[in-house]
Amino acid sequence: MVARRFGFLIPLLVLVTIGVFALAAVSPYDPLDAYMGGRAGELSIAQQAKLVTELRLDTPWYLTWWEWISSLCRGELGISRSYYQPVAQVLRDRLPWTLLLGVTGLMISVVVSLLLGAIAGFRPQSLISRSIGVLTIILQAIPPFVLALSALGLFALSLHWAPTGGLTYPGQPIDFASTVSHLLLPGLVLGVTQIPWLVLSLKDSIAEVLTSDAVRGARVRGIPYPMILRRHVLPTALPPFIALVGARLPELVVGSVLVETIFAWPGLGSALVRSAQSLDFPLLTFLTLAITMLVLIGNLLADVIYVVLDPRVDADA
Repeated sequence: MVARRFGFLIPLLVLVTIGVFALAAVSPYDPLDAYMGGRAGELSIAQQAKLVTELRLDTPWYLTWWEWISSLCRGELGISRSYYQPVAQVLRDRLPWTLLLGVTGLMISVVVSLLLGAIAGFRPQSLISRSIGVLTIILQAIPPFVLALSALGLFALSLHWAPTGGLTYPGQPIDFASTVSHLLLPGLVLGVTQIPWLVLSLKDSIAEVLTSDAVRGARVRGIPYPMILRRHVLPTALPPFIALVGARLPELVVGSVLVETIFAWPGLGSALVRSAQSLDFPLLTFLTLAITMLVLIGNLLADVIYVVLDPRVDADA
């Protein structure tokens, strides 16, 4: 399974890079105006033509793609036009903060989903189970950007329980306490966006296992109910839950981009938006490539864990 996935990975990544360059070529954004920060109209026609030539903005997209892929094979990531620095430097500066936010959101979603899903699944007909079901359906219907803006308006602007955004307060150095205080709200929002599907999936899995013949037989034999839950129900219901966590990684990445932009978090998500607006090919393509790899490898890890936990699953199927 791992060999098949990696054999499929390289062609897919090549197609993704081609798609980025082809779609950017028909983008309504003017790359010269984006490079000049909206002031391209202040230049003369001769100056605009000179800049277009120097920046190679008049080169067909497929030639630009070939030059970029050739440089990438040599280990050269290029220069970001939107940040005026090497792409490698942008990655070094922003990748740690994106990983911190993503891991925080993922941990919050997994822990809360396990708790709520187990409570709802073990007592499917109880009031609390129905309340959790209604809550998850409501959360699932709210778009992530609406949830982020609502949390920002309520907890940051109205109640002043959390900072409005960024990594630290203006004029202050980055330290542990400041980072945690600024991370809490965006991390919580990112985690909440992933909770509904995970909770409903675990709840249904547990409910299905509880009605299985194996559980009925265990109860008839007089095995204590808490032991049945710990030894049989949870281990059987967890593999589909873990597989779903991997399948939700694309949504986590998309949510991270929105959350970083709204909360001015200095990660790769906000850099992706800025590079798309300015048609910054070197940065935009590499970030898209990295996100695609992250999603594919995350899905692969989830499937591997699924196969390891559940021996009934055939990895070669």
